[in-house]
Amino acid sequence: MKKSSKFYSVTKSFKTAKLSTLISAAILSTTLALTSTPALANWPFQVDNQEMPSLAPMLEKVTPAVVSISVVGTHKAPQQNIPEAFKFFFGNRGQGQAQERQFRGLGSGVIIDSDKGYIVTNNHVIANADEIMITLKDGRQLEAKKLGSDAKSDIALLQVEAKNLHEIKLADSDGLRVGDFTVAIGSPFGLGQTVTSGIVSALGRSNLNIEQYEDFIQTDAAINSGNSGGALVNLRGELIGINTAIIGPNGGNVGIGFAIPSNMMNNLVKQLIEFGEVHRGVLGVSGRSVNSEIAKAMELETSQGSFIEQVMPDSAADEAGIKAGDVIVAMNGKAIKSFFELRAKIGSIGANQKVKLTIIRDGDTKEFTVKLKQDQGATIAAASIHPMLDGAKMTNDNKQQVIVVEQVTDGSPAQMAGLHKGDLITGVNRTRIKDLAQLRDYLKDKTGDVFALNIVRDKNSQYIMIR
Repeated sequence: MKKSSKFYSVTKSFKTAKLSTLISAAILSTTLALTSTPALANWPFQVDNQEMPSLAPMLEKVTPAVVSISVVGTHKAPQQNIPEAFKFFFGNRGQGQAQERQFRGLGSGVIIDSDKGYIVTNNHVIANADEIMITLKDGRQLEAKKLGSDAKSDIALLQVEAKNLHEIKLADSDGLRVGDFTVAIGSPFGLGQTVTSGIVSALGRSNLNIEQYEDFIQTDAAINSGNSGGALVNLRGELIGINTAIIGPNGGNVGIGFAIPSNMMNNLVKQLIEFGEVHRGVLGVSGRSVNSEIAKAMELETSQGSFIEQVMPDSAADEAGIKAGDVIVAMNGKAIKSFFELRAKIGSIGANQKVKLTIIRDGDTKEFTVKLKQDQGATIAAASIHPMLDGAKMTNDNKQQVIVVEQVTDGSPAQMAGLHKGDLITGVNRTRIKDLAQLRDYLKDKTGDVFALNIVRDKNSQYIMIR
């Protein structure tokens, strides 16, 4: 279970709502006031004899696309120190060393592509999992394969092979308004699929220290442990968010839940499908959110936006002509209210993508088209590339156009193959390799083959055979 201060992930591992009476009454009174059947077309309710408004027709179409996820895995936990009184019997062997412990966890997921079997969930639901099982609403159980994940935004993509799957249509989450009705679907506490409802309580929630990239939808629809990765939908049954975290003193629902917007999720998933990892775009600025003090000091007419304090040399922003002192107020025509919102939206867009930024400079409004550069700190677990590279963490060095081995776990397949921390991977067999995407593509169908990694170690070039 992820925990930061009073914030909790919605999944409580066994690592171990309905609308309010007032709202219901308002909807019912509105229905009774209507005099003709065509006037009901805007409501997703089925009305029998003009008396029983219900979300059931919409939910019957949507709920088959929400799945339960169970995982089994291992994680390392530090071994407790042996008290002084018992050292005579046990000695110091293993003291302070990590121990592997098995865990089981539960969560939820959403089918977004029925033909290809793509399921979206939270990274923290399937982190360190050795086995991922999906349970459909019709009772079928399927083993899922992890295609990729992004811990910084807490998104993961799974795939299953099955027929007759149902998918959820994605909504434009940028069009949400505070007060829009929401429905949360998931499997809290392992009870099985559960539906609750509420409204959008707030938008653009950030700086909560739950994830590194935060632009949450806040809802009062009841969300509890086990709902992580589940669906937040609108009254048309369209996906507006992936339920991720709650705030509560004991991990229970108190009416404040957070979901990753569907647009942000979709941008990340496209990269996971293409590369198996997120090639995060970078603007290359530092700044802060505009407030009344900044607005007064800089003589701004707006009290919202992203104030740019510094532009990094040779960055995407620098090359586009953005300067320190600029205030970014919109991206692709949609308002930016804070620096955290700008960071989250930019961080979900892939490298080399273009965005249009609306900027206030010296009282004038200007527009800049910026081509984002790639995050230089993108590090992935190499096991997602090839099983024999398990235990190594690698990152791209775009300047030298090589792959850097940042870490190798003791006793791992990567260590036994001969990889060391600090090695630079420059090729496979006789093929030049410049980045992780090329390495993944080259090794995609070579799980059972022998291949040679060309590495540079201590300025010396050599080959390591991988079997």
